Amino acid sequence: MLADPESTAGITVAARTSTKGKWQKFVSLIWDSDYYEKSDAERKLVFKLDCALLTCLCFGFLMKYIDQTNLANAYVSGMKEDLNITGNQYTYMTTIYNAVYCVMQIPSNMAVLYVRPSYYLAACELGWAAFTFAQAGARNYQMMYAFRFFVALFEAAFQSVGYFILGSWYTEKELGKRIALVFVAGPAGQAFSGFMQAGIYTSMNGLAGLAGWRWLYIICGIITVPCGLMLIWILPDYPHNTKAFYLTEEERELAIARCARNGTKPITGLVPIPMLKRILRSWHFWLLVPAYLFYATGIQSYNYFTIYLKAANYSVQLRNVLPATSYVLQIPFEFSYGWISDRIGSRFLLCLIPLLWGIFPTGVLAVWPESNGLKVASFMVMGTMFITHVFITWLNEICRDSPEERGFLIASTNTLFFAFNAWLPTVIFLQTDGPSFRKGFPTVFASNIIACVFMVVIWRFHKRQQRQEATTLRMTEEEGVAGMESGKVDDGDGEGKVVVDGEGEKNVAVVSTLLA
Repeated sequence: MLADPESTAGITVAARTSTKGKWQKFVSLIWDSDYYEKSDAERKLVFKLDCALLTCLCFGFLMKYIDQTNLANAYVSGMKEDLNITGNQYTYMTTIYNAVYCVMQIPSNMAVLYVRPSYYLAACELGWAAFTFAQAGARNYQMMYAFRFFVALFEAAFQSVGYFILGSWYTEKELGKRIALVFVAGPAGQAFSGFMQAGIYTSMNGLAGLAGWRWLYIICGIITVPCGLMLIWILPDYPHNTKAFYLTEEERELAIARCARNGTKPITGLVPIPMLKRILRSWHFWLLVPAYLFYATGIQSYNYFTIYLKAANYSVQLRNVLPATSYVLQIPFEFSYGWISDRIGSRFLLCLIPLLWGIFPTGVLAVWPESNGLKVASFMVMGTMFITHVFITWLNEICRDSPEERGFLIASTNTLFFAFNAWLPTVIFLQTDGPSFRKGFPTVFASNIIACVFMVVIWRFHKRQQRQEATTLRMTEEEGVAGMESGKVDDGDGEGKVVVDGEGEKNVAVVSTLLA
């Protein structure tokens, strides 16, 4: 769907006005490389999106990852003893979460093709807030099983839907950094959870008769509720149907024009069976989805850092602080990957290079040397190989011609991973095999190497797709020029005019506006 030419024409003059000076050059150097060329109106629109859309998603990711990390932090901070958790019961808690999370991925991404994301994600966040509170009152491991089920049910939508919305608003030169900013809210939340649990254990353990790990869940629930309510009023949904109070009508039209210029197709709200069959037959599905599975499996070692520290007799405070510090270390690396990939225009290199580096820490844990320092260092740097945000940006660009395919594949990548992660840890990461996990860490190491191979193959297929798209575009432009020339007539003064009907005038107006 293109913008109505009659309304689009009203923004043309304003959209062409561009202030260019030293400040604009500086911002182009450190932020969006095309900032200098943008119009003032487009700069203002992107700034509003950064303040609203990014804020909503960053806070949501922060709370989601705080909750995910709370289970591990609570487990090593007294929950294991209070709930008499034995054997593999802790592993089953994570298995239940992963299974439900997996099942809800595709339904959630399909649901937001019909329901406004602002309503859907707000309901989900308030739902997981309720069960965050509930976990503080758990009396046995069976209750934790039930609570983890419902937390996963509500949390499942946020990550994949959030990535999908970002890909619906931002252009190729903007998207990588924005997804990186949202993604680093994850390790920020994980770090915050660790530091918070360490502080709570020191200062609040036993307060009002409650253990420190119970206070952790209570405080997180209190923080989550306002974040969920904020989504209702701040999240802008999609460019074609947004009702955000902070966007003017001209800015909404400009947002639609930006999507058209970027090649991002609008949401139709329909996923017909023929389209689904086409998606399942394409190389996109058969390469992108398994590539993410091997990549995500290849970074799972970090989940077992706290268990190693507990087995190595580190103090409760260090069991929380050391993993939290590793998450802090992860943040600058993740953001730099997104920034560099936007700057050089290559998602492939920023996916491959961190994975190649990741062969070292995953290899160390697979070998499991005697050195405690080497093993701790490997756990600490594990987060520096995370490239989820770059990979998802790449997927958005590969599939930007079809929003339905984008949504389906973003959800499918998570679905396949969590489908495996629902049962794989019960085989290779049994608590009774810890902390060396002689089946688990070698599997992670092998998965990382396979992921590197997949990245190269995807790059080759994407290059072929880009050549095909360029050829199609060139042929379309040539046909358009030939059609314009054949429509010229002499009006008597020696100048040719294009003769078009009313609908043709609209089409010419739209194309002229978007190319201006």
